[in-house]
Amino acid sequence: MATIFKTRIVVTSTESDFSAGTCDACGTTREPLVKVSLGKDFFGRTYDRLSPSSDLSPKWYCERCSVHKNLQRDFRDIRAEFDKLSKGQASEIAGADHLQRAQRRLQDIAAVLEGYAAETSLIDLVDVNALISRIQAQVGSQSVSR
Repeated sequence: MATIFKTRIVVTSTESDFSAGTCDACGTTREPLVKVSLGKDFFGRTYDRLSPSSDLSPKWYCERCSVHKNLQRDFRDIRAEFDKLSKGQASEIAGADHLQRAQRRLQDIAAVLEGYAAETSLIDLVDVNALISRIQAQVGSQSVSR
């Protein structure tokens, strides 16, 4: 049974947060575009792309690509934390429960991407599946060492 995690997206309500241009991911010009700028990542950490130091080149996304952008961010954050864990460093996914939660999130991401794999270049399903395999190996080695 798959568990679906909901991602909370906070979009500010100023007119500057909407664009009639081209989606920076898929190139569509047929629908309104948004810049997802505020929110929390998979680990509950706040991110803010509105600050001048980190938002020098804003990207605009259609609705589908904005979802994929959030999936990409979760994938990137989980991969970075797993890399830390693999090197023996402090990590947000230290502990079996946190590692399994990350693995479930990656499986959810893979399930979403299977339906839209050819439509976006933000995140590659092959990379997601490779990380799932790495985490499964880690979970397997933890259960063997107990």
